[in-house]
Amino acid sequence: MYPRFIEKQVRNALDDTRVVMLCGPRQAGKTTLARQVADDDRPFVTLDDPTVLSAASSDPVGFLRDLDRAVIDEVQRAPNLMLAIKLAVDTRPFPGRFLLIGSANLMVLPQVSDSLAGRMAILRLLPLAQAEIRRRGPTFLDSVFAGELPEVGTPVVGDQLLELVLAGGYPEALTRTGRRRRREWHLDYVEAIVQRDVRDIAHVGQLNEMPRLLRVLAEHAGQLVNYSRIGSSLNMNHVTTQKYVGVFENLYLVQTLRPWYSNTLKRLVKSPKLHFLDAGLLAALRNLSPDHLRRNRVSFGPVLECFVFGEILKLTSWASDRYAFSHFRDKERNEVDIVIEDGAGRVVGIEVKASATAVSRDFSGLRHLADACGEQFVQGLVLYDHDVTVPFGDRMAAVPISALWN
Repeated sequence: MYPRFIEKQVRNALDDTRVVMLCGPRQAGKTTLARQVADDDRPFVTLDDPTVLSAASSDPVGFLRDLDRAVIDEVQRAPNLMLAIKLAVDTRPFPGRFLLIGSANLMVLPQVSDSLAGRMAILRLLPLAQAEIRRRGPTFLDSVFAGELPEVGTPVVGDQLLELVLAGGYPEALTRTGRRRRREWHLDYVEAIVQRDVRDIAHVGQLNEMPRLLRVLAEHAGQLVNYSRIGSSLNMNHVTTQKYVGVFENLYLVQTLRPWYSNTLKRLVKSPKLHFLDAGLLAALRNLSPDHLRRNRVSFGPVLECFVFGEILKLTSWASDRYAFSHFRDKERNEVDIVIEDGAGRVVGIEVKASATAVSRDFSGLRHLADACGEQFVQGLVLYDHDVTVPFGDRMAAVPISALWN
């Protein structure tokens, strides 16, 4: 069993907050973690059980009446239960009453955000980070925001990096032997999500088009989002396409990255950027094999960028500070793949390269971002497929990708 570094935050939240929500994609390991932190006197109920779901939906107040403390799994299946939870925790307001597990972002539902505002801590568990797989406490974010170059340790490069990226981070997929078996798992996973979870959180008129839409999105991963172009091949207008992409976001399959903005720069591109949160799932949807990517390294770039974004996003899940993500691109096409901003407004820029060589022009976007941020800019890094850290001038460096987990 892999360690989950967010476990400490879950335990701390249960010690001082009435309701704790642990959310993230299905099969990321939420239920396993919840069972680890649950006390013996905390019953575990799942709304995947039809009888339990019927009871929670038809009589939510009665369902909770005898539950002083409980773990409730797949709570997104009965959103009306939230009002009853509010009543229960207001009547008996001691910490750690309910640990809720959800495979969707329930905060987009008004009955959830309105009912439990101020009463609930929200924690996100994504698929396994490389730091968790390797059982290494990462220091990447602390180092880069301190203005220090991150440690590399034992580098992972070339074919080894490629295989690691394509495997992804879903615990169940990692138990499969061989790429074909993992790809089958990922594709079955997508089918199950569409047939089950999409129905729970959204009214989708073209449900049969959702798997096709996800495959189209996979072809646009790492690119600026154009909803009209994405939907055109499926005869969807841009409004419907944007709505359906939002459904996939709420299921933690994809994330749109907002553009970075500054009053000092007027000629910035204002389109969001699309990322998948698991590179293994993305590779399966695009039917990418190691042999194909060895022959066509250009195809590896978007997958690697999504992998790096996902790894950094996972690091923030258990970090002590809160971080905001965006991307930078101006009208002259100077761009930075990932812009990270901490709670104090300090900025670190990340550019991702699938090659083993970094040159000065790779830092063009980072230099423009540094100029726009001024003193708030901490440093800019080009993460690349190599084993050596190379400084490239003031607050700039090329750093091996494996620094993310070493």
